[in-house]
Amino acid sequence: MNDCIFCKIIAGEIPAEKLYEDDDILAFRDINPQAPVHFLLVPKKHIPMPKDIAVADEAVMGKLFRIAAEVAKKEGVEENYRVVLNNGAKSGQEVFHVHMHILGGRPEPRPL
Repeated sequence: MNDCIFCKIIAGEIPAEKLYEDDDILAFRDINPQAPVHFLLVPKKHIPMPKDIAVADEAVMGKLFRIAAEVAKKEGVEENYRVVLNNGAKSGQEVFHVHMHILGGRPEPRPL
């Protein structure tokens, strides 16, 4: 997608502090961190929202969770991190490319 900031980061058109990259996934630090550790994981395939995930995307979505755990361990929050996925503008999604926020390094507020 030409106007998708995450697609531009994946393509190398916009710089990001990369934490992990392979053929399917990119993990990078959030530019506006909401916790001491805050990074994003995105599939390289453009999928607008979680509701748009197809059967063909199931493997990469499962891989996102596994890579999240690996990167969280490297970042020192292996046992205590929060995973956030938003679906749609009313839920807080601002970039319409599926992405997972990983937040850690402090007790997370409750509820949720």
